[in-house]
Amino acid sequence: MVIFINSKLETVKRNILLATLLMACCCQVVTAQTDDRKWQLVWSDEFDYTGLPDSTKWGYDTGGHGWGNNEKQFYTVKRLQNASVKNGLLSITAVKEKYKNAGYTSARLLSKNKGDWKYGRIEVRAQLPKGRGLWPAIWMLPTDWKYGDWPISGEIDIMEHVGYLPDSLFGTVHTGAYNHRIGTQKGNNIFRNDVSSAFHNYVLVWDENKMEIYVDDEKYFTFNNEKKTEKEWPFDQRFHLLLNVAVGGDWGGKKGIDDAVFPQSMQVDYVRVYQ
Repeated sequence: MVIFINSKLETVKRNILLATLLMACCCQVVTAQTDDRKWQLVWSDEFDYTGLPDSTKWGYDTGGHGWGNNEKQFYTVKRLQNASVKNGLLSITAVKEKYKNAGYTSARLLSKNKGDWKYGRIEVRAQLPKGRGLWPAIWMLPTDWKYGDWPISGEIDIMEHVGYLPDSLFGTVHTGAYNHRIGTQKGNNIFRNDVSSAFHNYVLVWDENKMEIYVDDEKYFTFNNEKKTEKEWPFDQRFHLLLNVAVGGDWGGKKGIDDAVFPQSMQVDYVRVYQ
C-alpha cells in the first residue's frame, strides 16, 4: 500500500506539473498572437507579377551626378535591365555599361507619394548583391522635408551593406544633431555570413518614442527619442521607402570596384508595412 500511495502521489504531482507547463505554453501563444494583432498590414508589394515594378507603388530617382557620395552609377527609369519583377522577386540590378555620363547603371526605387508613413513596422525580405564596390540599401527619407534639407529632416537606414565587408550589415539614423558629416551619426552593425546567398528580413519598428532595427528576429540597434528638438528627433513626420544598389561612392567604393562581379542584383521577396 505504501508503494501504491507513493506512486499515486508521484502521478498526481506529474499531472499537476504537466498542467502547469501547458498553461504557461498556452499563455505564451496567446500573448504572441495578441502582439501580432497589434499590427495591421497597410501597404505591401508581394511582387506576384511580371515586368516593371508596380507604378502605383514605386517611382524612380534618376541621374548620374554622384548622389552626394561620389557614386559611379546612373540610375535609370523603367528599364528592365535595372529593375524588373519575375518569379515572385523584384531584382534591382547594377550593370557595368556605358550609359550617358556613367560607366554603370542601376535603379533607385522609391515609394514617395505612393506609400508614406509616420510610425509603423517596415519589413523587407531581401538577398543582397555580392562584390567589392557594391552598396545596396533599404532606407527611408522624409516625404515633406518639414524641418529643412538633409540631414535636418532625417534619414533612416534600415539596412546598408558594402561589398568589401561581405559579412556586415549596418543600421543607422541621421539627423541635424547626429550625422556622418560631423561624425555623430547613431547606428550599429551586425554580422551575417550569408547575406548574398540567403534571404533575410530587414525590419524597422518605429513609434513616437524610439526606433528599433532588426535582422530577422534579432534587434541590434535602438534609437531613442530624447524629447528635445527636431535636431535630435525629426521622426514625427511622414517618411517613404527607398530600395537601391549603388556602385562605388565614398563608402561603397572605399576599397575600389571589382568590375568582374557585374551584373549583380539585390533581390526582394516582399515589402510589407504595418501600422
